[in-house]
Amino acid sequence: MKKINKMLIANRGEIAVRIHRSAKEMGIVTVAVYSDPDRTAPHVLLCDEAYPLHGVTSAESYLDVAKILEIAERANVDAVHPGYGFLSEKEFFAKSVTHAGFIFIGPRSETIGLLGSKTSARDLLLKKNIPIVPGTTKPINNLDEAITVASSIGFPVLIKASGGGGGKGMRRVDSVEELNNAIDRAKNEALKSFSDDSVYIEKYIVNPKHIEIQILADTHGNVIHLGERECSVQRRHQKVVEECPSMALTADLRARMGSTAVDIAKAAGYVNAGTMEFLLDDQKNFYFLEVNTRVQVEHPITEMVYGLDIIKEQIRIAQGEKLSFTQNEVSIHGHAIECRIYAEEYDNNFLPSTGTITHYQPSEGLGVRNDSGIRVGSEITMYYDPMIAKLVVLGRDRTEAIEKMKRALREYKINGVKTTIPFCELVMYHPEFVNGTYDINFVAKHYLGPESKLSLPESTAIASALVSEVQLPDKHDIINTNRYPESKWKQQRRNE
Repeated sequence: MKKINKMLIANRGEIAVRIHRSAKEMGIVTVAVYSDPDRTAPHVLLCDEAYPLHGVTSAESYLDVAKILEIAERANVDAVHPGYGFLSEKEFFAKSVTHAGFIFIGPRSETIGLLGSKTSARDLLLKKNIPIVPGTTKPINNLDEAITVASSIGFPVLIKASGGGGGKGMRRVDSVEELNNAIDRAKNEALKSFSDDSVYIEKYIVNPKHIEIQILADTHGNVIHLGERECSVQRRHQKVVEECPSMALTADLRARMGSTAVDIAKAAGYVNAGTMEFLLDDQKNFYFLEVNTRVQVEHPITEMVYGLDIIKEQIRIAQGEKLSFTQNEVSIHGHAIECRIYAEEYDNNFLPSTGTITHYQPSEGLGVRNDSGIRVGSEITMYYDPMIAKLVVLGRDRTEAIEKMKRALREYKINGVKTTIPFCELVMYHPEFVNGTYDINFVAKHYLGPESKLSLPESTAIASALVSEVQLPDKHDIINTNRYPESKWKQQRRNE
């Protein structure tokens, strides 16, 4: 494999900026692509070259394979990095990139095809005796089959899209009567999101933790894992807060889950970076969930704790190099937490918030990292995912990491759109998070909806500590976090 001298980044936002930075440190010339709304976005301004995709929606721009390959040819690049989302887990895109003569910085196309389909991945691992969540290994063909399967494994169950993730095409079902509607809705959403309406059934594990294992594999047969990330704070099955390592794992359990993740990668002939996702029940039993055949959104917390650059490793692997370290050289140093900053009205069921960024002041300080795809003047539209930045902190231990994140969230200022910053701040104070006893139902249990509140036990010292800053309603156990009033300038602009 030849050395990569010039690379096209087939993505946008913070991940495009993230990839550019690592590539530049390796002496690689970077090429950005951009839609019409993104013409002055940070990734466009930072990269050495930038080419327009001439479109507004994702379908017209970042999902248009022909446009991206034409630009790659015109820019004379050596490689294409897909980032996450968009085309990153599309088998046909990886195949098209390599067939056009470029290096695809990711797994082989056949591996993406095998593991990108949740049903084929489950079927493969079942044959390898790797524990999976009970359910089907083939798409459901009709309602009668769904009723038979769901009744045999027991309700509640999940209807899940075979060809994607991110919570899209997923429905919880608690009874036979709900099945038909849930399947129809899951199929429709899956078709819109992934151009594939196939769905399967999986047992709903009550109150599990969501644990994922980062792996790296080179073309020389070396496969290692980089420990775990806990991603149990989710809304609509999408992650909001992640941490590394997880309080739920002992050293022995970490080793067993890591070994299982490596076995999965070897069974699939995996090359490059990937993430093996698991559910962990309250008895410490873990079950394979899915493989993400790309770099994960939350990869920075692994980088912070293990002191390495996953993007650089991806590029080295794509160049045919061996991994730059062995499993024995991987060790934990401190504790990291990531808060995803979404442009969302967290006080209105996390609906997207659109507008123009009028003020932007990310937090700084020792052990604070901000991966961002915005600047003052950036337009946040309805056309793309609402995640605009990721705030990551590293502490010597978990207690220090939580305190550092509280401080960093308070300092973080964005005007022009509403964000999930206040919500993330409250998570840091919640006893279940502080104690590490939370699970994937954390938001469902404690988020009280459009009142813009998150419930906290009234008797906790944490709630008491906030009284000086927050007005608590009488006879309620709810904290109002709307402590960031709009500027009069913003109000005035709204009236223009």
